Amino acid sequence: MQGLEFLLVFNLGGTMTESSNYDGAPPVPPAYGIWKQAGPNEYEARYDFYVTKPPSGIDDIVKGGGWLPAGRGVFHERITLSADGQTYTSRIHYEAFGPDGKPAEGGGEGKGSGARLDLGARDSK
Repeated sequence: MQGLEFLLVFNLGGTMTESSNYDGAPPVPPAYGIWKQAGPNEYEARYDFYVTKPPSGIDDIVKGGGWLPAGRGVFHERITLSADGQTYTSRIHYEAFGPDGKPAEGGGEGKGSGARLDLGARDSK
């Protein structure tokens, strides 16, 4: 995927929620996960989401079908927080699973970076 962007919310107690700019293509719910500190300024996160498949035609929608379950995805992320706590870099591993729970095509590795939202900023990027 090109241009994939996440919004991540890290909650006290070790839970998290993720949403992306791809959540609507095809429609999928946000990802939910867990995180923990792994060392000074180092964190590990795992978040899972469900995948849907498009209807094969308009008849599927008319008959009450639609975007049915097609598996799930799992992200594992190793995060390095900057000294000021405002930005981070990360390594991300993605695994795809089919509806039967077995590994599916589509996994991979990537790099990430992020910045804390700032109430005073006009542009969030």
